[in-house]
Amino acid sequence: MPTESGLADGVRLAVTTFTTLPLRGGRVDRAAAGRAMALAPAVGALLGALLAGVLLLTAALAPPLVAGGVTVGLGALLTRGLHLDGLADTVDALGSYRRGAAALEVMKKPDVGPFGVVALVVVLLLQTAVLAELAGRSWPAALAGVVAATAAGRLGVAVACRRGVPAARPEGLGALVAGTVGPVALGVGTVAVALLAVPAAPDRPWQGPLAVLAALAVAVGLLRHAVRRLGGVTGDVLGATVEIVTTLVYLGLVLSG
Repeated sequence: MPTESGLADGVRLAVTTFTTLPLRGGRVDRAAAGRAMALAPAVGALLGALLAGVLLLTAALAPPLVAGGVTVGLGALLTRGLHLDGLADTVDALGSYRRGAAALEVMKKPDVGPFGVVALVVVLLLQTAVLAELAGRSWPAALAGVVAATAAGRLGVAVACRRGVPAARPEGLGALVAGTVGPVALGVGTVAVALLAVPAAPDRPWQGPLAVLAALAVAVGLLRHAVRRLGGVTGDVLGATVEIVTTLVYLGLVLSG
């Protein structure tokens, strides 16, 4: 059972890892990291609520596509663009067809290769388009959609940090957080995020939770591939997971059948 100070350390680390909100630093060790990764979906939900408010406010003043673009841009700003950077680096490394240390070297390069550029463009365009569509729904549905997708992206990080998943390097964020999240925290987080997604499609209450679960299933498969190719997870892989899961949940919310 974590102490009050231990829980506070986890909260501070979660907030400062996933947002630009300046907080006083606390203890940073694997125990605090485990709590931070378990709390990541909650931080994502709060960030999503802010982004949803911006989306709805902007949509009342400008075309929906503009509102979607502004919201995506603000999301990148509030997270320092770290997740997008991780997406580009991870896709470049996997697209190089190299393995192990050679792939990790590609990931460390400061430039962005063609695979990374394409990944960024596709993800940003898809998120903007889906947000434009969500802006046309009722405000409770739009709020639920953005909150659920943003929280699910951070839940994907908790999935990547579950026990049994190794770090690719002996140092860095991946080494700090890999294997720190237990099954109970994952189960609670998954149920909570799935419930958040229920109002996102009012006529199909099952669609939001299904989108969350499907996105997480895809993330598990991609993470296994990354572990095979890289030897484990890195901070960049975690960032890529955030963007991929968020985008997939958004897509799942607007699919019609």
